[in-house]
Order: sequence, then structure tokens, then C-alpha cells
Amino acid sequence: MSSSLNGRRVLVTGAAGRIGSVTTRHLTELGALVTALTIVDAPELKADRAVIGDTRSEDDVADALTGVDLVVHLAALPHRDSGTPYDVYTGNVVSTFNVLAQAGALGIRRAVVASSINAFGVPMNHHDVLPAYYPLDEKIPSDVDDWYSLSKQNDENTARMAWRHWGIDVVSLRFPHVNTADVLRRQADGFRENPGAGVREGWAFLDTRDAAYAIELGLTAELSGQHTLFVAASTTNAPFATEDLLDAFAPGVPRLRRFAGREVPIDLTAARTVLGFQAQHELDLPIDRLET
Repeated sequence: MSSSLNGRRVLVTGAAGRIGSVTTRHLTELGALVTALTIVDAPELKADRAVIGDTRSEDDVADALTGVDLVVHLAALPHRDSGTPYDVYTGNVVSTFNVLAQAGALGIRRAVVASSINAFGVPMNHHDVLPAYYPLDEKIPSDVDDWYSLSKQNDENTARMAWRHWGIDVVSLRFPHVNTADVLRRQADGFRENPGAGVREGWAFLDTRDAAYAIELGLTAELSGQHTLFVAASTTNAPFATEDLLDAFAPGVPRLRRFAGREVPIDLTAARTVLGFQAQHELDLPIDRLET
């Protein structure tokens, strides 16, 4: 498989994680020389070089960045409940600052960073709130009341700072729930029983293989500056028409346009325009009649 990544050294942090392991394999298959930075030993990783270390450590990151051309920063505590509020927030923001600051200072020209749909705050919010409108887009107003969402929002701020200060181009990908096809199908079964559970995230999902593909495009697309982009499958993982779901669970929320079939209520225009991204692994679900 021919790729502009062939022979280029790419650092992947969090390489043993759900997205990281698939991304490491994908980039390796494209001919990249992958340095995998992990906090745990992961001998099964398909990487050219493995560094066991902590992305909060200046020395560990400096070691991992040796000879690197491009950076993929995925290391994070991935949920509000992955540790104490202090550990989740500080771990995530210090890691992102450390990786981007060192990469920028070294003159590395491109980084892709894992942000989250939670960066706008509503999905994990413990108040009774809904998005300001559908489809969700990169300009949607935020309402943050948890430390994980705040960490992702500030990771995006760090990306903007790194670009402005060092000139490193950064693509921040706002991932929805990312998982394997089997897990996503089980989640779809859950939405059949409890369809309202996905309203704050627009029932969005992404297959891990498509997450790795979006990261590839983030590394190779012709762009400059800092870009924050929602990436998701073009359909929901709920077996109901999107309009029916919104009628039932977000009737008072403005809709900027109508949605056909199971179309995801997220505006994916920016990802398609900037990256050329289109998910390749959708869920083929029949549209059931929604009973409320």
C-alpha cells in the first residue's frame, strides 16, 4: 500500500490503548516507522520501536521523540471516572502540553491529538441539559461541569497555543464513542431498549478502524494551522430514524436542518472538507418504529 507516510517516523502515544493499538498497526501497514510510547509493556504492538514511559514525564517524551517526523497523541485517562478528578484533569492536560511543547520546540511539523465529543461539555454534564442545537458542530456552545470534558477542551486550547507559538500544525479530532464493530452492535441493542440514552451525543459512534483512518488523514492532509474537527460515522448506532429520536427526546432543541433516515445529527462538513474523511465502517441497522 503506497502512502506518503512510508519510511517516516511517527510517534504514537497511548499506543497500547483501544485506538492506539489499531492506529499503530494501521500506520505500520502504511510503511511508517512507528515509535510506540506506552505506560505499560505491550509486546504485541506492531511498532518499529517501543518506549515504556509516561507522557507527563519530560525525559520519557524527549526519549520517545528521538528522530520523529510526526506525532499522534492519544495517551489520556479516557473518562471522568478513570481516576480522581485531580488525576484525570492534570494527567490529560499535562500530557498534551508536554508532548506538543516538546514536538513544537523540535520543529516537528504536524501532530494529531485525540480530543473528544465531550469537549463541549454536554454529554457528561450531570445537569438536565441538552445540546444548544442539532446538528452538533465545532462552534456549538459549551457547558462544562466535569474535569474530563474540561481537560479535552483545554487540550484543544493547548493545540492552538502550540501552533501559534511553534508553528506546529495540529489536528484535534473530537471522537465520539469509538469501539470495535461487535461492541458497537451491542451498544445499538442497548439503544433499542433505551433510545434516550444517546441524545446528548447524537447517538454518534466510530469504528476503531475509522478512527485510525482519520488519524492517517490528519497526518497526511494538505493543511496548515490548528483544526478541531468532529469525526463520526455518517449514521447513528440507534435503530430508529433520527428525526423520530429528536422528536421524542429533544423536542425543544432547534434543528438547523432535517436528517434523513439514521443520519447522525453531527455536521461532518469540516472533517470531509479539511481531511477528506468519510467513515468506511458503518452499522447496517434496520430502521424500527420508535415506541415512546
